Amino acid sequence: MIGVTILGSTGSIGVNTLDVLARQRARFRVVALGAQRDVERMVEQCVAFQPEYAALADAAAAGRLAQRLRGVTDTQVLAGDAGLSFIARLPQAHYVMAAIVGAAGLPPTLAALRVGKRVLLANKEALVMAGALFMDALRGGGATLLPIDSEHNAVFQCLPHHFNQAVRPDCRAAGVRRILLTASGGPFRILPLAKLGQVTPAEACRHPNWVMGKKISVDSATMMNKGLEVIEATWLFGVAPETIEVLLHPQSVIHSLVEYHDGSVLAELASPDMRVPIAHALAWPERIESGAPRLDLAAVGRLEFSTVEHARYPCLSLAYQAARQGGTAPAILNAANEVAVRAFLDEKIPFTGIARVVEATLAAQTARPAAALETVLEDDARARACAAGHIIRLSAPKPRRVKNKTRVAAHSAPAPLR
Repeated sequence: MIGVTILGSTGSIGVNTLDVLARQRARFRVVALGAQRDVERMVEQCVAFQPEYAALADAAAAGRLAQRLRGVTDTQVLAGDAGLSFIARLPQAHYVMAAIVGAAGLPPTLAALRVGKRVLLANKEALVMAGALFMDALRGGGATLLPIDSEHNAVFQCLPHHFNQAVRPDCRAAGVRRILLTASGGPFRILPLAKLGQVTPAEACRHPNWVMGKKISVDSATMMNKGLEVIEATWLFGVAPETIEVLLHPQSVIHSLVEYHDGSVLAELASPDMRVPIAHALAWPERIESGAPRLDLAAVGRLEFSTVEHARYPCLSLAYQAARQGGTAPAILNAANEVAVRAFLDEKIPFTGIARVVEATLAAQTARPAAALETVLEDDARARACAAGHIIRLSAPKPRRVKNKTRVAAHSAPAPLR
């Protein structure tokens, strides 16, 4: 029986992974679950799947989890980053689902690679932040890397099978001309540009096709998510950013395409359900039941495509810029975006402020060669501090003009009554 550790079990990818595993109990067993701080959902998952270990990055939350599980299960509770890295290295866990969102997922994912696990990568930030280090750990540990993002999983499926046996497929040798990543365009694809500054966090999180967490939903609305996927694809498939194009496809039925030099274009189609790529990666090179609905093309009716309107999605252009620059530039981009998205969700900046904060941070920070994890983490921290400063300036009250042309603070005392 194949043992599985899930990093990020309480998020949408983790929940979907457990749904697939519940349908395949004769083949897989859950060895360990890890997450940030969601005690309630972790209790439910531990009771349902009886893992040997559960780890929460938040030490206080881990303490509450241990109390809740005492006398209920034999699951051992671990705390902090060390706990997450420990369950990523467990010898009885053959596969590791890496689905902790953001920079926090990088250390345990590297830990899994270094001991040769099959890593199912849903945490794109790990490759974005430290692609060279990530690939070195992959090769050094003899691990297997399978992409979970629906777009990268689709590209993987469209490459010749024997090229996918390699750690990093040589797409040029495979005759690949272009990789086309599809994007739904998010909830604001046709919203007038002048109204983008007034959209709310709730509206940004209302994705038309996918059910996802708040952060990734906002990234989809800005298309930073697609930009991070471009950077991820350069590492996964060994191609330059110029080889990767983004194509708007609002139905989210074709998940990506690969164009070959002979004129052939291969596409992977499926219902917009993350259980499809999860099941593919768990069983590869075989196929198993995922629980996702079957694709009914007659019901879909038509498939639409269009080019990206870059004025609507400036974050995508910023991601290409960081990809071309290389070094720690993608880590700076990712860090600034995480801080800016949090500020938007907390209603501290407008939706359009996300791209402004990221652009200002990229301009202010000097990227360095990403030769060591310490360097990456240092530039990540500096970028977060820089982005936080830009947010303060962006959210500060603006002065207004009065008739005598002196500048008065927006929150100054009212003029006295005559």
